Amino acid sequence: MIQLKTDEQIEKMHRAGQLLAACHKSLANKIQKGITTWEIDQFVDRYLQSHGARPAQKGYRGFPFATCASVNNVVCHGFPNTTPLQDGDIVTIDFVVDLDGWLADSAWSYGVGRISPDAEKLMNTTRKALYKGIEKAQIGNRIGDIGYAIQSYAEKKGYSIVREFIGHGIGQAIHEEPQVHHVGERNTGVKLKEGMVITIEPILNQGLPFLSMASDGWAALTFDGSLSAQYEHTVAITKDGPIILTEQA
Repeated sequence: MIQLKTDEQIEKMHRAGQLLAACHKSLANKIQKGITTWEIDQFVDRYLQSHGARPAQKGYRGFPFATCASVNNVVCHGFPNTTPLQDGDIVTIDFVVDLDGWLADSAWSYGVGRISPDAEKLMNTTRKALYKGIEKAQIGNRIGDIGYAIQSYAEKKGYSIVREFIGHGIGQAIHEEPQVHHVGERNTGVKLKEGMVITIEPILNQGLPFLSMASDGWAALTFDGSLSAQYEHTVAITKDGPIILTEQA
């Protein structure tokens, strides 16, 4: 069942989203050659706790960290570790903030030092694909309109879209209905209504869309070793259009 949120509940989620965005903004200055994803994870954990919040995915279904940290060919759900990031790496940091029982979710890909033009193009295209999807998050549109906008833009640019990992409703639980696919046909799927809050979180690969799983049972990797990037926002469907709850101020 899709849980429609009141304006007051959306505002509570917006406060969680603003805290999440502020944390990402702080991270942007810390992600450089030599830092480890373990250090990044510890920073996020401490940052949220110091602001009266908690990382909602820590302990979720047994996930042991405050963040997912996915480097280069890791598509998503990477475990933070003590390997220093290198010049030219790209790393996606994904986490969920729980502030007073209401959640917000956002992932962002970062370049480490000087990245290659190909990596930069992948990141820019993925980010733009996210916003193409958000533009379609309007009352009366359907989930398929979001997927179609993302798919048509990404594939036109020559990238494949990971289909196994999708967006979702969110509120007081990390995963609620509806499912939000990043491929689709126009005018298909669940109709968008005022009060829905969803995540849109496309993952684009330089190569094939196929995946393999790491031995930890969590991290997904590109099957062909190609680079992958992801950007995600939490978005409220309102009469005034989509409101990005995790946008940086």
